[in-house]
Amino acid sequence: MNAPLRTPIHFDVQGLVHASAHNQSLDAFHPALPSKQWELLGTYLQPFALQPGQVLIEQNANDRTVYFVETGKLTVHYEDDKGRLRLASVEAGSAVGEGAFFSRNPRGATVQAATACKIWSLTPIRFTELSNRQPQLALEVAMALGSLVSRRLANRPKRVAVT
Repeated sequence: MNAPLRTPIHFDVQGLVHASAHNQSLDAFHPALPSKQWELLGTYLQPFALQPGQVLIEQNANDRTVYFVETGKLTVHYEDDKGRLRLASVEAGSAVGEGAFFSRNPRGATVQAATACKIWSLTPIRFTELSNRQPQLALEVAMALGSLVSRRLANRPKRVAVT
């Protein structure tokens, strides 16, 4: 999953801040955080790169990590007995994995990179640390993710994209 790209990639949480601020779609992750809070959040996140075609989330996996997209595009697929069905795409400034993050259920779909991507992950363990050390920041992140879930559930084409 974390295979290196051909050229070195620089990660700075300000890229994620920029992506979130510039995503004006209903699918945007928009926590109300000042710059200092974003910087603090960045210390709890793990950045990595994906190459096109790499799988980020496997359907039915028991993982609760949530992922924030800085650059690139991900596609969401549901696999049934008749094959693969593309459900949605997720672009920079959004998140995936929020469904399992909250529900603790297995992943509802497969997510893979459609293009080269910069991704930031937040594991349940790191979120627990964030909650214990910075409860207001953790609450804002949880509320922004909850808002994203709510908007996706209200949008029929994105509904199954709650992974």
